[in-house]
Amino acid sequence: MKFFLNVLFALISLNMLSCQRVKKSDVPKAVKATFEAKYPGEDDPDWRLDRNDNFESHFKINGEHYRADFSPNGNWIETERNIKKKELPKIIREKLKSDYDDYKIVEIEVVDHHSKGIFYDVELKKDGKKQDIEFTIKGEIIN
Repeated sequence: MKFFLNVLFALISLNMLSCQRVKKSDVPKAVKATFEAKYPGEDDPDWRLDRNDNFESHFKINGEHYRADFSPNGNWIETERNIKKKELPKIIREKLKSDYDDYKIVEIEVVDHHSKGIFYDVELKKDGKKQDIEFTIKGEIIN
């Protein structure tokens, strides 16, 4: 448990270093409008500017944490939510066990992307090297 908390703290710290908080008043109107249209009723997100100058909104829906990214002109890019391994489709869990059993799972996200659609992003680690693998709902690797 202590190891998990240390990893979680490191990930949060890294995320905070890679993103800069933005005042709500500094978020472009087009970004706010797209956010409000996509997530009606979610009117109090925390905003950050990522290293690509995209705007990240951090918010909750039904107690679940989400992050949605928007380009400066207001185009929605993607929405992500962390999930547990047991929430992955069975076919992906089986693929991880058969092909990546000697890897440690660092993070799992379900992603809704503007061009790729819904997929699962699994971050793995082995011998100090991290690797992200994106899976379709059917367990096919897309990256």
